[in-house]
Amino acid sequence: MDLIRILVAVLLPPLGVFMQEGIGKQFWINVLLTLLGYLPGIVHAVYVIARR
Repeated sequence: MDLIRILVAVLLPPLGVFMQEGIGKQFWINVLLTLLGYLPGIVHAVYVIARR
């Protein structure tokens, strides 16, 4: 299941974080990072998914 989340995180980072954490602090941080730059959003999303 983590592989699917990581693939989703690469395509749409906030959705990957939402699938892992729900709507919370990490989700909003990822939305902000994705708006500031797509690559930081991907890195953060993969980190959130992989740290579990």
